[in-house]
Amino acid sequence: MKTFGTYLVELLRAYDVDTVFGIPGVHTIELYRGLPGSGIRHITPRHEQGAGFMADGYARASGKPGVCFIITGPGLTNAATAMGQAYADSVPMLVISGVNALGHMDSGEGYLHELPDQRQLMKQITAFSHTIRKMEELEPVLARAFAVFASARPRPVHIEIPIDLMAQDADRLPPAKRAAAPTRPGPIASAISQIADLAKGASKPLIIVGGGAADAAAPVLALAEALDAPVVMTVNGRGILPEGHPLAVPCTPSLKGCAELVAESDVVIAAGTEMGPTDFDPFGTGRPGFNGRLVRIDIDPEQAMRGNRADVALISDAAAALTALSAAVTPIGERNGSARAERARSEVRRNLDPMMSAGLQVMEAIREALPDSVIVGDSTQPAYAGCLAYNAPQPRSWFCASTGYGTLGYALPAAIGAALSVKDRPVVCVIGDGGIQFTLSELGSAIDAETPLIVLLWNNSGYGEIKTHMRNLGVEPQGVVIFTPNFQALAQAYGWNSVVLDHPQSLIQTLKSAAEMRQRILIEINEAQFLQLRG
Repeated sequence: MKTFGTYLVELLRAYDVDTVFGIPGVHTIELYRGLPGSGIRHITPRHEQGAGFMADGYARASGKPGVCFIITGPGLTNAATAMGQAYADSVPMLVISGVNALGHMDSGEGYLHELPDQRQLMKQITAFSHTIRKMEELEPVLARAFAVFASARPRPVHIEIPIDLMAQDADRLPPAKRAAAPTRPGPIASAISQIADLAKGASKPLIIVGGGAADAAAPVLALAEALDAPVVMTVNGRGILPEGHPLAVPCTPSLKGCAELVAESDVVIAAGTEMGPTDFDPFGTGRPGFNGRLVRIDIDPEQAMRGNRADVALISDAAAALTALSAAVTPIGERNGSARAERARSEVRRNLDPMMSAGLQVMEAIREALPDSVIVGDSTQPAYAGCLAYNAPQPRSWFCASTGYGTLGYALPAAIGAALSVKDRPVVCVIGDGGIQFTLSELGSAIDAETPLIVLLWNNSGYGEIKTHMRNLGVEPQGVVIFTPNFQALAQAYGWNSVVLDHPQSLIQTLKSAAEMRQRILIEINEAQFLQLRG
């Protein structure tokens, strides 16, 4: 007999799923029956939140949806924070959970793991949440989920399966088959013509790209060079123009220099960015002024109407629209684009405080040592600096949790997920001593998963960023100085290599050696010592 749980695994494999994250429980055992021999690898975190973060990192690094098997009730609530982060950052994630048996769910009688209504909880952080009540529903619901991932603004999808249904005979169901995804929204010729005319008539054009344009690097480059237009990249858009390109502006748009670049531009083309406050007003000082004509290219019509109102709004896949636009714009000649970009970059760098300059030095040392690496950041000083002004060498090679939802503890499990999806590239986790204690046990998961990984631990003995904010607001710091364990001993207890960085200049060689030896290593940096030694 083929069980319904086994049929689910066959369907996932038909959709090219090769990795699932989860912790088996009594309510999900039947989901595991079909895994052996399926070609799908199972990774066990130490906490369901870690499963969600691993799926998130896997998805961001690969572009494929991350998939989780999660138990009913507490497993799902544990995973909710990770789903919230993925929802905020438009990350494709499929969460398949159990739910109490038909006739028992939502009863209020106190069955194991019972919640009053799991779907109502999940609806807040998903594109949709669906309860399977008969086996024939699964195939079309999975088709809907993968249509969201492939053809709409990607966000988590939750599917819950009653525990009694998982074990039922599924032999009557048709062979598992992948449904063809609908095409993504494409550009309208008249809109492309209108945008092209605006761009060609501009004397100071500007392009802004976000994570929705991560797969549009080639047309962005072609359009930027045709228009001689600087390209401002939001945090999730970094690397769309490579490090070193004269038109690249890898800076938070509201920073002095970058904001001036935006304000002086007479036509701004913003593609694949929600233009949200964590990129456009992270310090609450006000968005940059858009004094010229604004074009927004977004796959989400609602988002295109939020924030800065566009003169022209095109609802389209960013890559398709930018490809059509670059074809419609012939090279127009020098417009001082490189000089404008350089002024913005220099002004941003000049105004970074010593802490952010030190953090940026760390990020750039990683890039110099390991140019093909994927860097996964947490809410910690070097990651904050990276958000402000780090230029990744390619798309999907730098992402973090300090924007959008802004959770702590993200980077370690997300880096494990990333390492599983890009097996031939080094992965570096940048995390603070406070954040790592949220998910420290996932050091063991990396051992299980056999993933080489570099953890760069920025140690300031507590929640340094919050302490600074308290002092700046005249609040005596409370609750921000926490016990700092011996991270070297903890790393060794988990079977990791470990080292305390003795000087900033040794970072590059330490990173190179760790990557060459494919180690799992924790490199600890003492913030005060690092700042002192770098002068």
